[in-house]
Amino acid sequence: MPDHPRRVVVAGASGLIGSALVDSLRADGITVTTLVRRPATSPDEITWLTDGDALDPDVLAGADAVVGLNGASIGRFPWTRSYKDTLLWSRITPTRAIARAVRELGADAPAFVSASAVGYYGSAPGAILDENSPRGSTFLAELCGEWESAARGAGDRARVALLRTAPLVHARGVLKPLILLTRFGLSGPIAGGRQKWPWISLEDEVRGIRHVIDAGLTGPVNLTGPTTATANDLGFALARRMNRPFVVPAPGFALKLVLGADATEGLLTTDAAVLPNVLTESGFRFAHATVEEAVDAAVPPAGS
Repeated sequence: MPDHPRRVVVAGASGLIGSALVDSLRADGITVTTLVRRPATSPDEITWLTDGDALDPDVLAGADAVVGLNGASIGRFPWTRSYKDTLLWSRITPTRAIARAVRELGADAPAFVSASAVGYYGSAPGAILDENSPRGSTFLAELCGEWESAARGAGDRARVALLRTAPLVHARGVLKPLILLTRFGLSGPIAGGRQKWPWISLEDEVRGIRHVIDAGLTGPVNLTGPTTATANDLGFALARRMNRPFVVPAPGFALKLVLGADATEGLLTTDAAVLPNVLTESGFRFAHATVEEAVDAAVPPAGS
């Protein structure tokens, strides 16, 4: 594997992570081919999944890696039965298509770097979780299990990395609803706020994906900040940055009434102290080591 891959194929390039990854790769002179769900408008775009056809393996031929980042937003509420089907379909279908193409290329296939999420672990109060920890039992945990199983369909000989990504500390990520509440002085402890929330900055997410590719990592890789934080730690950091109060509590039972049990238990009340052992043990160094640093990088200070 070269220090910097010559060509990378990216599916899901229009999303927050995908667009930042593509920009980062191209800034370093790396050729990027994007898989799009609309008519291609440039030579570096390939239209796929529009008519049910399989992904042509030739699209991946010669690439050093294919990165699969597809998936409908988990930040849309409520999670109705129909939307949970969408969450599943939007991840499993593209992942299976890429895995099939990788498998058909055999020994000449690129590394398959497939998105997953720290939701894989569910809720485990008091435990320290790493890549060897078992899968949880929440809806998100089961979804991530199926997602990763689809990626492993690339075959035993394929180089498959599973990106168990934490919620992004970004204005278009986990901070989006919190910024609005904080701006109007309505932020405060969520279901007590003592639950551990995994987190990562967008910069470290992109750097982490590139490290996975360049270092040739395979198997599960937790993309989460190196220090644990509670929901209150994140909320306090945001309120301080915006110079607003952090006093209005949101009890768990009320969240379940508004958002539904699956979304509340999967995102807001989950207690999961997840550590990025594979990243750190392979030499990765984080740009933002604490959730406070990540918030400061993502949100302009009050009055600016």
